[in-house]
Amino acid sequence: MSGMGRREFITLLGGAAAWPLAVRAQQPGKLPTIGFLGSGTTSSQGQWVAAFVQRLRELGWVEGRTVAIEYRWAEGRPERFAEIAAEFVRLKVDVILAVGTEAALAAKQATAVLPIVFSLAGDPVGTSLAASLARPGGNVTGLSIQASDSAAKRVELLREVVPALRRLAIMANAAYPAGVLEIGEIHAVAHTLGLEVVPLELRRADDVAPAFEALKGRAEALYIVGDPLANISRIRIITLALAARLPTIYATREYVEAGGLMSYGPSYPDLNRRAGDYVDKILRGAKPADLPVEQPTKFDLVVNLTTAKALSIEVPAALLGRADEVIE
Repeated sequence: MSGMGRREFITLLGGAAAWPLAVRAQQPGKLPTIGFLGSGTTSSQGQWVAAFVQRLRELGWVEGRTVAIEYRWAEGRPERFAEIAAEFVRLKVDVILAVGTEAALAAKQATAVLPIVFSLAGDPVGTSLAASLARPGGNVTGLSIQASDSAAKRVELLREVVPALRRLAIMANAAYPAGVLEIGEIHAVAHTLGLEVVPLELRRADDVAPAFEALKGRAEALYIVGDPLANISRIRIITLALAARLPTIYATREYVEAGGLMSYGPSYPDLNRRAGDYVDKILRGAKPADLPVEQPTKFDLVVNLTTAKALSIEVPAALLGRADEVIE
């Protein structure tokens, strides 16, 4: 993070006494290195990086002083994940921090030896990242977002806002492994509630506009499955959803801050912050296999009232009362 000056780093460090022992034990000149595998772009995941780096600093790992961080961005492109993972293996980084399911799977395919921490994975057991949450068993551990568990809640929130909901569109990246599990969950909930599902598949950013074109008049609400591809196309999706006057629910608050109607899901900055604790333990000698996968503890419901007004939607007072944040 370039936002912090050298002088502040030094002040924060409080002298060499605060240096983690692991660093002093290392050969001089070689800092322990974290390979940061971002699934999106600096702009789409900047807040997450900041939360992670801040937590590391609190634990005594100061970038450029006691730890080195190599940042790489996959920009949501599947082939980039494997390239970056291979590069980290060549660089022999001490730990790979993988943002998201695809990033973690690529890292796991690239190495069975280097420790890997995922800051958010949709379903680590279902996608074979971990043998179980309690005992991951390999060289990979981290934080689960239990995406499919939040799916039912998102569909119910849409129904509160659109009581007449009959047909629900789902926009999802066809190639996103955790998304497949989430879609299964949405279908199950929709079936119980007697809703018809209109699926819209994305494979690359260019598919967003045609998907909205194909959707015309076919649904009363839209559910966006969050993944790196959708995150990168965030502004385009929000703009087209507004133009189509479709009440839409998203996985993360970033969409709502940019004009989306509402989001419900784990706090991603909080999960990336907690990933700092895993990296700290591993740099101090812990094995990923012995660190259980943790679940989200903080879920955010964010509602944009300006967007609701633009869509002529009356958001129920009860829902607003439960919101963690209301943007006006």
